[in-house]
Amino acid sequence: MTRIGILGAPRAAPRGWTAALGGGLVIALALPVFLLAGWPLEGWAIAAILWLGVQAFGLLLARLKPSPDNVAGSGVFAFGIMIRLLAVLVVLLAVASSDREVGLAAALVYGLAYTTEFGLSLLGYYGQEPTA
Repeated sequence: MTRIGILGAPRAAPRGWTAALGGGLVIALALPVFLLAGWPLEGWAIAAILWLGVQAFGLLLARLKPSPDNVAGSGVFAFGIMIRLLAVLVVLLAVASSDREVGLAAALVYGLAYTTEFGLSLLGYYGQEPTA
C-alpha cells in the first residue's frame, strides 16, 4: 500500500476568480503608491497591460480542456502556457533594456501580482479536501 502525503494527494483544480482578482488588486493598489512616490507611471501601466493580456489569454486557454482524451488540446494548452510566460519575459526585457527604471517598476509590479495570484491559487488548491 502506497502512502500519499498531504502534498501529493490529488485535488480538483480550484475554480473561480479569487486568485486572479487578488493579483488584480495588487495592480490596482500599486497605482496610488506609484503616484505618491513619484515612480514612473509607465512601469505601472506596462505591468497592468501585461496583467490584463495574460489574464485574457488565460481565459482563452481555459476553453481548451486538457484531458487524456484530447491530446491535441492538451498540447495546445501546454504550448499556450509557455508562450504566455515567454511573452511577458520578452516584453519586460525589452522595456528594461530601453529604460531601466521603467522596466524595473514594471517587473516588480507584475512579479508581485503574479506571486499573489500564485499564492492564492496554492491556498485554493491545498485548502480543498483530497479527492482520493
